[in-house]
Amino acid sequence: MKRYTITVNGTAYDVTVDEADGSSAPAVTAAAPKAAAPKPAPKAAAPAAGGTPIAAPMPGTVIDVKVKVGDKVSNGTVVAVLEAMKMENDIVCDRDGVVAAVCVNKGDSVDTGAAVVTIA
Repeated sequence: MKRYTITVNGTAYDVTVDEADGSSAPAVTAAAPKAAAPKPAPKAAAPAAGGTPIAAPMPGTVIDVKVKVGDKVSNGTVVAVLEAMKMENDIVCDRDGVVAAVCVNKGDSVDTGAAVVTIA
């Protein structure tokens, strides 16, 4: 018999697996969850009205915000750094403009397509 801890949707389960003699599938029994599920990340601020959002291309964690409201940016300017799959990814502006809103904070989790900053 082997014991494993498996996490599903943020909830950890203790699982015991009995080894079979090869003639049938192993039996799996799950215990009650070990810990409460973590709280979901706070929702990011909505993009400013009239501005163009610069969106996260993948889900991840914001590890740095490089701009603030009122900063002038140009095409290719790094506005934030996103950690996804243990890699740091620069989120770059795709147009010239002025930062109208910063929609995330350092440490926030974001989904694909979430607004990172809004450019006016």
